[in-house]
Amino acid sequence: MNATTRFSQEKMGVIVVDLQGDFTTWKKGSLAVPGTDSSFVDKVQKATHALKEKGYLILATQDWHPRDHISFCTNHENRKPFETVKIGDRTQILWPDHCIQGTENAELLLDERLFASVVKKGQDKRFDSYSGFQDDGGVKTQMDEILKKNRVKELIVYGIATDYCVKATAIDAANAGYKVTVIEDLCRGVAPETTASALKEMSEKGIVIKKNPDF
Repeated sequence: MNATTRFSQEKMGVIVVDLQGDFTTWKKGSLAVPGTDSSFVDKVQKATHALKEKGYLILATQDWHPRDHISFCTNHENRKPFETVKIGDRTQILWPDHCIQGTENAELLLDERLFASVVKKGQDKRFDSYSGFQDDGGVKTQMDEILKKNRVKELIVYGIATDYCVKATAIDAANAGYKVTVIEDLCRGVAPETTASALKEMSEKGIVIKKNPDF
């Protein structure tokens, strides 16, 4: 029995992570991840349509920051993008302003009719939120509640970026008891080194890493 057949016999969910303009080169985003041109977005769109056709529950995460978000370097005097600062007992990476609530490049690039629900994250200005399940302060999103309500046991996860939001979402899903598969070819990472490290870390957590989709 191949993986496609196995998936079709079980209650499956899909989380498409942060397919938003600010993370893509296609839309000249402020935090564009390499390899996120229009052909990549089209590939993700087609794959997501195929999974929708199979009857899988399709969810999306959406970075949705207020302008005064703590992760924006512009909100820290004399700081540059990609520097780090200590905030209490945690280290905060500073990013270019991105995915600001209500702006064009914060919108999802895929057809929103694909999604049963869109889970917004990063709305609390005090905390970053790489994971679709919770922010860095530990406050839960509605993701787990939606999945449990729909009796989802297994998840396919892909999107942007492999080494940050995809990794955090997949690991939190695994920690919550879901069986997780990450489709590498439907993800893009910020940097080769951190992407390789993220894939290794996810694999060590029991997450299945598949190079290409077989659906």
